Amino acid sequence: MLLVGLTGGLASGKSTVARMLARRGAIIVDADELSRQAVAPGTPGLGQIVEAFGREVLDPSGGLDRSALAGMVFADETKRRILESIVHPEVFRLLGEVVDRYRDTGAVVVFDAPLIVETGFDQGCDVVVVVSSPPEAQVARVARTRGMSEEDARSRIASQTPPAHRESRADVVIPNDGTIEDLEGQVATLWEDLRARAAGSRT
Repeated sequence: MLLVGLTGGLASGKSTVARMLARRGAIIVDADELSRQAVAPGTPGLGQIVEAFGREVLDPSGGLDRSALAGMVFADETKRRILESIVHPEVFRLLGEVVDRYRDTGAVVVFDAPLIVETGFDQGCDVVVVVSSPPEAQVARVARTRGMSEEDARSRIASQTPPAHRESRADVVIPNDGTIEDLEGQVATLWEDLRARAAGSRT
């Protein structure tokens, strides 16, 4: 098995690359999906969040109100770190369960996550792939796909890890600064490399 960390900034095209890899046979593990599982109703994760932030982060059905929580932690680094200390360990535990299922196979398991470098998880990956995109393209994508204002998009992007730092920890950098066909070609080359590495890991 080959464990690939796939990461990139907001609206870099990371999820598009993940879908392209999935079509080629990669096992995609979405960090956002794991984070939802980690704080689902009845989980220890949700209980810890309520204990740390209060019941105002719950929706009427007793689930997590993600918008309320995001509004609370986005501009407060201390609160954000508290939230991460609750959610990240659970996400990595759930990822470990997936990895264990494929450990003795030739599978390419791709962990699609925005904070691979920031959490230090890059050191646990066999290959780290960073998707990089020009800031103006990121802003345009965010405005188009999420309905965010240009000002909010720039603020959100500026708050993230500088691209140069993320790329310095990468084994492969995929520049997403051309057409979708250009990106497809880069992913095809990447996939052949990953398959070869996965095959080599079994020998």
